[in-house]
Amino acid sequence: MLIGDVARRSGVSARMLRHYESLGLVRPTGRTDSGYREYSSEDIRRIFHIESLRTLGLSLRDVRRALDDPGFAPAELVDDLIRQTRDRVAAETELLTRLRRIGAAQPAGWEEVLQTVALLQALGSKSAGTRQRAALSAVEEIPVPVEALAEAVLSESDPNVAGALRWALARSGEDALALLGEGLGSSAAEVRKRAVQSIAEIPHDEATALLRDALTHSDIAVRRYAALALGARGVAEAVPTLIDMIVEERNDADAADALSALASDPELADQIATGLLDRLSRGTMGAPARRRLAQALADIPGIRTSRALAELSHDEDRAVALTATYILKLRGARE
Repeated sequence: MLIGDVARRSGVSARMLRHYESLGLVRPTGRTDSGYREYSSEDIRRIFHIESLRTLGLSLRDVRRALDDPGFAPAELVDDLIRQTRDRVAAETELLTRLRRIGAAQPAGWEEVLQTVALLQALGSKSAGTRQRAALSAVEEIPVPVEALAEAVLSESDPNVAGALRWALARSGEDALALLGEGLGSSAAEVRKRAVQSIAEIPHDEATALLRDALTHSDIAVRRYAALALGARGVAEAVPTLIDMIVEERNDADAADALSALASDPELADQIATGLLDRLSRGTMGAPARRRLAQALADIPGIRTSRALAELSHDEDRAVALTATYILKLRGARE
């Protein structure tokens, strides 16, 4: 078969076939009387083998070794190719993400494209100060796609930078909530914590709905952050978790403050008082937890609370009794 026929059947150009010949990869078995290259069926079979190996990413040098060197083992080379391919895919994925974010920013000209690229690079800087400045610039100067801010806040370990990023996300509106909601489902506890903290700073009904759902999250830390945020928003469903936090001495001062804010609603005040008193009545609770619960009653208004404090002023635990007596005096002075 002549070189033109081989090129048509194999899809390999005549020029490439000549290149293969110059490298010693495949040589035509013979020549015609006119001196044209003539390929045998075995030659064509070798050409197809060459092309198959090239599809795996092998260099022509490695293709020749694979076909001609019986001692050339594929395992090490294949592992190398896998690593190279992963690196290439990662680089291409990063490029695709960056292009999408630039497109989402809807730049009006190349100057804005360059500014957005610089800001995205700054968000990924090793310098915390640079990342913080980029977060602030994202709101004040150059619009940055919400995806980039959400990804940054979910991976940020520096508290100052994280605060700036959460502020920027809160200013960006509701678009970030879906991305942060995905963060709540992360397998990494730190990412889940950052997600709920970020949601807590977005003042929208959709954020409140996400926080309500988070009250039943499998991660107790997520439940606690959600309860604190919901307490500040006047959501009654947070009360049981806030009381648990006081009992367990987990951000108990913040939990008591949240209960106090909720208790500005008279109906909620009775509900909170009932919950605190119910926990106080359980005999299995330790003395420190009972004292914290008694202290939490200080800022809960209502007759029910006053009566409970009067009873607690005679409690067997002297610390609880003194706490209740002191709170009653303060309430009397205020009234």
